Amino acid sequence: MVNVFVDAFKLERDGRFIDTRFDLQNVDLGKRLFEEEHVKGAIYWDLEHDLSDMSKRDGRHPLPNKVQLQTLFEKSGLHYNDAIYIYDQGGAPYATRAWWMLKYAGFQHVYIVNGGYESLVAAGFEITKEVTKYEPRALQLQWNDAILLNREDVLAITEGKHKATLLDARAAARFRGEFEPFEPIAGHIPTAKNYDWEQLKDGNKLVITSSILDTVSKDEEIIVYCGSGVTATPVYCILAEAGYQNIKIYMAGYSDWVYHYPVEVGAIN
Repeated sequence: MVNVFVDAFKLERDGRFIDTRFDLQNVDLGKRLFEEEHVKGAIYWDLEHDLSDMSKRDGRHPLPNKVQLQTLFEKSGLHYNDAIYIYDQGGAPYATRAWWMLKYAGFQHVYIVNGGYESLVAAGFEITKEVTKYEPRALQLQWNDAILLNREDVLAITEGKHKATLLDARAAARFRGEFEPFEPIAGHIPTAKNYDWEQLKDGNKLVITSSILDTVSKDEEIIVYCGSGVTATPVYCILAEAGYQNIKIYMAGYSDWVYHYPVEVGAIN
């Protein structure tokens, strides 16, 4: 079993901290909150400036390429042996996105602070507005390509050429195609099941629920996707925490798929 989440009261005091607070409706909020105060020693990674390459066209929050990610990790002064603790505002999908990217790059000692920033404050971690500067470090990354799928991989699943379960992490009404606030066509990728990621929220924490365990089993190969590769990551992380080992992400998501292949509407029985 992979230990994904850590309680703020139990984590090591000498680890590296990454602040990923963000708000999709107010994209400058996270950076402003960091500038006002953050855990001492933390660096800030912005969803759209660091954890996405917004110049790409494959989805609304495209994954940076390997060169871009390596540059981010190196300039952040990270090392494979570091204990890395990622936090956001709690019960959100931003720390989980950063966690997945670090695991994709082969980092082994990466954890999400369950409960977010306020739980660290409650646990007595020193808070400051001073920004710590770290010396860049050269990294020899061991990429885990097996956990990332592209649209052609997903197409093979929809056509029955590869057996796997697609799991859509968006709200049920968007999955059924009743409305679509971002893309020109509403619906979901053919054959997909639906599990709204917000069902995993318990206040400012993400928790393993009986409903997610009932939706997919550990003997399935599971490919999680959402609209743009943000809210799929909490589902991925909770499944990893629950002991699921054969899980992957179609990071480009529905916002990529809808421009290339047909979609389905309605519920899946």
